[in-house]
Amino acid sequence: MCLAVPGKILSITGTDELRSGRVSFSGIVKEVNLACVPEAKVGDYVIVHVGFALNVVDETEAQVTLDYLRQIGELAELEDAGAASAGEGGEG
Repeated sequence: MCLAVPGKILSITGTDELRSGRVSFSGIVKEVNLACVPEAKVGDYVIVHVGFALNVVDETEAQVTLDYLRQIGELAELEDAGAASAGEGGEG
């Protein structure tokens, strides 16, 4: 099953179709295409699927979704990878 996961925008670069940002997902930071959400700004939460931000959501909605994903075990692998990367001096 494919999931769209909320993440928090940490930084933004580029413009228009080349607009991208560093987005944190439970401590894992990934580069995400932000072209579909031109209104998104640093500090916003976005729903991301296969590297593309699809929608801006408020923090409460993002946290509810993350809590639900944790409950069903869908974030375990992501959170485990974040803990391992933080322990290795990575971005976590």
